[in-house]
Amino acid sequence: MRIVFFGSPAAALPSFTALLDAGHEVSLVVTQPDKPAGRGRKLKPSAVKTLALEHGLPILEPVRIRTDAAAAERVRAAGADVHVVVAYGQIIPHDVHDPPRHHSLNVHFSLLPKYRGAAPVQWAILNGDADSGVTIIEINDRMDEGDILAQERVAVAPRETAVALEARLAVLGARLLVSTLAHIETVPHVAQDEAQATLAPKIRKEDGRVAWIEPAAAIDRQVLALADRPGVFTLIQGRRVNILRGRAVGLSRQGAAGPGTVASVGKAGLEVACGDAALYLIEELQPEGKGAMSAHAFSLGARLSPGDILGI
Repeated sequence: MRIVFFGSPAAALPSFTALLDAGHEVSLVVTQPDKPAGRGRKLKPSAVKTLALEHGLPILEPVRIRTDAAAAERVRAAGADVHVVVAYGQIIPHDVHDPPRHHSLNVHFSLLPKYRGAAPVQWAILNGDADSGVTIIEINDRMDEGDILAQERVAVAPRETAVALEARLAVLGARLLVSTLAHIETVPHVAQDEAQATLAPKIRKEDGRVAWIEPAAAIDRQVLALADRPGVFTLIQGRRVNILRGRAVGLSRQGAAGPGTVASVGKAGLEVACGDAALYLIEELQPEGKGAMSAHAFSLGARLSPGDILGI
């Protein structure tokens, strides 16, 4: 089958690779433009672009495909039987997604209609969901609202991070995509139940700020969901510090310690009082402009003591 593939980050690579391995012809790859990255802010290609270059495939990088008539025409000229979209990062207009014989399919990392939007995996972890999954939909003019062609559910593993869950779903989605394409002529189209729809809006950097008044379990989920991307942080002695790893460890032994108060400092890390009188143990962190380190090593350099307040 002749395919135009839309995708950008590493999460799209399993589907991209699976299509090539299954013998499909990828006639064009559409991805996000190179973006500055790292301390030197050098332009870095998307993971999908890197793989496309390795395979010698033609690449298109529109800044905004919704308003780029030339890009839309080049996609149509590729003559695809179907478009496949996996974590592309832009809304695809009707005159691009509709023309192919089988229109356009999207691999979405949630059990639609739950978690429509840009960050379904992070919201599943933030909300403490017991399960997640992948849905293959036919794209329409509304975000993530198209008919369901296939869906598969998986359990969320204990203490699974959003990055780990997304990697699992990417592999599952690749398999489900290839299977769906193999039966594209006969696969049933099932309308989504609008009454069950929920949203998963894009995560902002500020969403990573710890509010110590929250329960310890909620802060634990925040770190599992967001520590890798976009980052979870608090202020320590007025400086921003990213929390890389930690866990809720039970009720405060002091009882009356206010939220954000350091309850203990030890080799295991920093125990911090939360809003439900429980403790969150910071095990690994990264001060702004420095490398990752154990919370214990940081506490020695910063001379932290029980009674110090985080977040201010």
